[in-house]
Amino acid sequence: MKPTRQLHELGQSLWLDNITRTLLDDGTLAGYIERFSITGLTSNPTIFQHALAEGDAYDADIASAPSDRSTEQLFIDLALADLTRAADLFQPIHERTLGMDGWVSMEISPLLADDARGSVEAAQRIHARAARGNLFVKIPGTPAGLLAIEESTFAGIPINVTLLFSREQYVAAAQAWMKGIEHRLDAGLDPRVHSEASLFVSRWDVAVADKVPAPLKNHLGIAVAQQAWRAYRELLESPRWRKLADAGAPVQRLLWASTGTKDPDASDVLYVEALAAPQTINTLPDKTLKAFADHGHVHQGLVRDGDECDRWIEKFEQVGIKVDALAQRLQSEGAQSFVKSWNGLMAEIDRKRQH
Repeated sequence: MKPTRQLHELGQSLWLDNITRTLLDDGTLAGYIERFSITGLTSNPTIFQHALAEGDAYDADIASAPSDRSTEQLFIDLALADLTRAADLFQPIHERTLGMDGWVSMEISPLLADDARGSVEAAQRIHARAARGNLFVKIPGTPAGLLAIEESTFAGIPINVTLLFSREQYVAAAQAWMKGIEHRLDAGLDPRVHSEASLFVSRWDVAVADKVPAPLKNHLGIAVAQQAWRAYRELLESPRWRKLADAGAPVQRLLWASTGTKDPDASDVLYVEALAAPQTINTLPDKTLKAFADHGHVHQGLVRDGDECDRWIEKFEQVGIKVDALAQRLQSEGAQSFVKSWNGLMAEIDRKRQH
């Protein structure tokens, strides 16, 4: 059995962290579904920036766009054209799993990271335009984003919470989603509004690579993920969640993001093997997906009740890494990085429109 299929049998979904029109047109995405057990995908501004800059698949649509469409509106047109096609490709999986899998994701403008009201309105527009029951709208788990997540959930919009970097940020995102579900129940509304919470992993190890001794390298991201996984399991056993589950609410699954290995001296499947766990999702770039399918191994992965992660965190604290402060910095830098990609994306669309 292929390693990718073994993860699927373990109870972990594998999603592709990529979307381009070429992947759809040439059958690559359909092939990933067939060969590698891919059951969904994620996108972000950086992915779309690369997709538009590296080829001509979008040039005809850009050239024929009405002149009165703003650059942002045109981008949404282009992105949703791809994502709705992908959503339709995953629809059989979505139906077979009763909505737990088979999702695609589109992010709101990262310029709205500190604008709760603007984020809610943007999520509503994307949700309505997509008109697909298996499309998540991605909202960052910033303080303003948490308010938007709660309100959007109450409005019945499936949300993928992005840019989470710690157990505490994950718990805050889960609570915001649960508040939205609770408000729906109070209003007599259907509690079946799906969500995912995306914890970024490898960026931790990149951030401390030149600040820690060799024995600590490539261990911080996994330790933080283990802490979040433990909190996730505790939440699923809490009376608060059991009340929502009994009312029909679906699980907000924990998703591992940024799982491509950045250190050339480390295993190229380091995070995939380490983060194997049931009731989770791992979203992988193409390169990591192919590497794991070729030579990955499914072994113990995350331990439900283990406290080894706390000992690893203590080791990093002892050499001067302030983990809580770093989590806040990584979330801020992640948001800034997406703004940079967004601005580059808008500039690329404008450049193509002028030709």
